[in-house]
Amino acid sequence: MSSHSLRLWSWIHKWSSLVCTVFMLLLCLTGLPLIYHHEIGHLLGNDVEAPDIGQTTARANLDDVIAAGRALYPEKIMMYMSQEADEPKIWNVTLGDHPNDEHYKPIAVDARTAKVITEPAFEGGAFMSTMLRLHVDLFAGLPGMLFLGFMGLLLIVAIVSGVVLYAPFMRKQDFGTVRHGRTSRLKWLDLHNLLGIVTLVWALVVGATGVINTLADVMLKYWQATEIAEMLEPYKGAGPPTRLASMEAAVRLAERASPGMQVGFVAFPGTPFASPHHYGVYMRGDEAFSSRLYKPVLIDAQTGAITDHRDLPWYLTALLISQPLHFGDYGGGWMQFLWAVLDVATIIVLGSG
Repeated sequence: MSSHSLRLWSWIHKWSSLVCTVFMLLLCLTGLPLIYHHEIGHLLGNDVEAPDIGQTTARANLDDVIAAGRALYPEKIMMYMSQEADEPKIWNVTLGDHPNDEHYKPIAVDARTAKVITEPAFEGGAFMSTMLRLHVDLFAGLPGMLFLGFMGLLLIVAIVSGVVLYAPFMRKQDFGTVRHGRTSRLKWLDLHNLLGIVTLVWALVVGATGVINTLADVMLKYWQATEIAEMLEPYKGAGPPTRLASMEAAVRLAERASPGMQVGFVAFPGTPFASPHHYGVYMRGDEAFSSRLYKPVLIDAQTGAITDHRDLPWYLTALLISQPLHFGDYGGGWMQFLWAVLDVATIIVLGSG
């Protein structure tokens, strides 16, 4: 490598690292508890568990589930209802003052008996909610998300430029060498290089998936303006539904239209994942990978008939795949532990840099 190229790559690595380091440290620190959000929620008493009623295959009528939730807040409207893939005994119901209410009321309803179990802590409680908001958008909404996305791009630039600089220098010494007998600066440089190479692939994966996630709102709005608008063309100029069709019947219809899939969540009319005229029933697979991929079925909220159903566009599929990969949700406990170890190693890399 020529001296000019070396200076250029060194400048790129230095400034891309300096600009993004503080924010990457923040993301690593807030990301650590988010990796174990289920476990922390359980320790803090914010995790919801279905009561033991013995072995039963009973499944409550969804209209009764909705009625149970609305009975607590009759003045509010339904926004969403969903089930976790690993907890089919609970329906998570959310109600708000309007379809985009950020201060919604979450309610856990037993999926077998249609009885209210509890009202879970909002977004997992104050601590987890703060960690999530700092990690996602710095409490700044879409501008905060896009800013963190730019910081993620700088991280990728810093990693690539660091590898370019690392290669020629490491030819002169064995891999993994940390020089203890010299100055502390050299020791930290060697440690920085060693951990940087060890965490290289992980940091690239987490950085790239993080950048994709910061574009979630932009992707959703684009999808609404294109494919959803196309599906809703027959309803142009139509008024809102005067009555709502049975949710039980709507979901059963969506299940018949999507064999081999199960309900992931349902969006009610007016919410971002539906339309003013439709239920959005989002079906998912039942395998570890396919359970992350959704297929929307739009159902006329007044007549209960299917309007349209199609696969998500490639960019939303990429988003859904990237989310669990970002937090290490694919492989269970061992992958969470690996993600946590690599997260701590990355904190050391950032600090030593």
